[in-house]
Amino acid sequence: MDRLFVGMGEALWDMLPEGPQIGGAPANFAWHAGQLGFGAVAVSAVGADDLGDRLVRTFDGMGLRHRLERVGFPTGTVQVTLDPAGVPTYEIRENVAWDNIPWTPALDGLAARTDVFCFGTLAQRCGVSRNSIRRFLHRMPESETCLRVFDINLRQHFYGRNIVEESLSACNVLKINEEEFGLFGSMFGLAGPFVERARETLRRFGLHYLIITCGASESHVFAAEGHSVLATPRVAVRDTVGAGDSFTAAFCAALCAGQGMREAHRLAVDVSAYVCTQPGAMPALPESLISRIR
Repeated sequence: MDRLFVGMGEALWDMLPEGPQIGGAPANFAWHAGQLGFGAVAVSAVGADDLGDRLVRTFDGMGLRHRLERVGFPTGTVQVTLDPAGVPTYEIRENVAWDNIPWTPALDGLAARTDVFCFGTLAQRCGVSRNSIRRFLHRMPESETCLRVFDINLRQHFYGRNIVEESLSACNVLKINEEEFGLFGSMFGLAGPFVERARETLRRFGLHYLIITCGASESHVFAAEGHSVLATPRVAVRDTVGAGDSFTAAFCAALCAGQGMREAHRLAVDVSAYVCTQPGAMPALPESLISRIR
C-alpha cells in the first residue's frame, strides 16, 4: 500500500442546507484514498481569509495531507441545493483561490513520485491552475502502472472541447456520468447504442478504463479485458454530494491493491452507496469497507 495518490484542483466549502461542508472533487478523492490505506495528498489553493484558515485546520484535524497554497484570491465556495431525492445542483463561485494554484518546487517533487493522479475540467477553467495540472501530469513517472484519472465535470460553462481533448490525451482512466456521456458523445461525434459508444471511447482515446456512473440505476466499467455492470444499491440517501469521487477513489485503490476490474468495481459501488447515506462528501468509512482491500 505504498503507492501515492494525489487529487489536484478545487478545495472549497459546499454551502449545504445544514451548513458548510468541505468539498471539491480532488480533495474528496484524496480523503477516501487515504482512508483505504494509501498515502494521499490534496493539492489546491486557499485565500488568506477565515474560510481558508478553517479549511486548513479542518484538513489537519482530519489527518488529510495537503498542499494548500495561500494566494491573493478568496477561498472558494459553492452554493448547493438538494432536490427531494438528495441530488445536488451547484452554483460555483468564480475568480477564487483554486483557480490560481501556483506551480512550486514542492509540487514538482510530489509529481515525480505520484502513482495515481486525479484531475478534472473544473479547475482548468482558468489558466494558472490549468498550467499547474498539465505540468503535474508531465512530471509524473512514465510508467504504465501509473493511473492518470480524468474525472470530467461538464458543469455550467466551465469547460470547452479543447480542455477536454487535452485532458483525454494525458489520461488513461476516464470517469464520467451518464448525463455527461451524452454531452461527450455529441462533442466527439459518437453514435450508436450505449455499449458501442463506450467501446469506441475506450479505443479512440487509448484508455485503460472507462467508468460511467448512471445514478440510482447502475454503473459500468469498460476495459480491454471486458465490461462490468453493477446495479446501484438501494440505500436511504442523505445526499449524493461526493459519491462519485468516493467511487473513483475506491476503484483506483482496489486496483492498486491488486484486485481485478470487477472486484474494484464492486468495492467502488459499495463505498459510494455508503457515502450517499451520510451528510457531506467526506464521511469516515466503516471498517467493513476499508478491510476489503487489506
